[in-house]
Amino acid sequence: MDQGLVGKRVLVTGGTRGIGRTTVLAFARAGAQLVVVSRSGGEDAATLTQELKEFGEGHLLVQADVTTSAGVATVAARIQETVGGLDAVVNNVGVDGQVWFADLAEEEWHRVVDHNVTSAYLVTQAVLPLLADGGSVINVGSSVATRGRVRGVHYTASKAALIGLTRALCKELGPRGIRVNTVAPGLTETEPGAGLPPEAVERIVGMTALGRICQPEDVAGSILFLAGDTSAYISGVTLNVDGGV
Repeated sequence: MDQGLVGKRVLVTGGTRGIGRTTVLAFARAGAQLVVVSRSGGEDAATLTQELKEFGEGHLLVQADVTTSAGVATVAARIQETVGGLDAVVNNVGVDGQVWFADLAEEEWHRVVDHNVTSAYLVTQAVLPLLADGGSVINVGSSVATRGRVRGVHYTASKAALIGLTRALCKELGPRGIRVNTVAPGLTETEPGAGLPPEAVERIVGMTALGRICQPEDVAGSILFLAGDTSAYISGVTLNVDGGV
């Protein structure tokens, strides 16, 4: 079914690796025009730029730190002067952190919260004047938000905050027809074995109804669905992409 993404202008933050990169390429295959934000640039950005050229010209890659107001202002200015506006925003920037709560330093708390929540607030607010009526905002969260995780209080709290942001913002932006949703993946294999020992992966897969680990393509498919026309009456939801944990 046609999702109506041809020609749509889509911003993806954290778009050069993992789920973000897979999502960017999926949008490009669907005919969208991409604005990709990367903090570090480097080889990942260079190779993605080359891959995007296979889908035509007009794609833009911006190097900026979207956890800061200055970085986000740079992104918004580049969008306005190049593509003029947006039809969808994918807030994908995020980091993990594993530490016992008793040892959780304030600096580590802010690092995780700034990447996982503050970036979504800053980016969405900055590009809101550029976002077309009827557009879509998709926040990439985590299914751990509603379950919690040992040695991940700050990570869990940050992803749970995205759910609240989504529920409230969808009500504010609804009069413009803008939908706001969260995609909440389970453990995703963005690197071999998801960077975990085989026994840990086996345990998690054993709790999953579908009996396999989540792939970046699974998450990208859900993001494209929420950005497209086939989800036109869906707003404020958290879509778990965890295989039925």
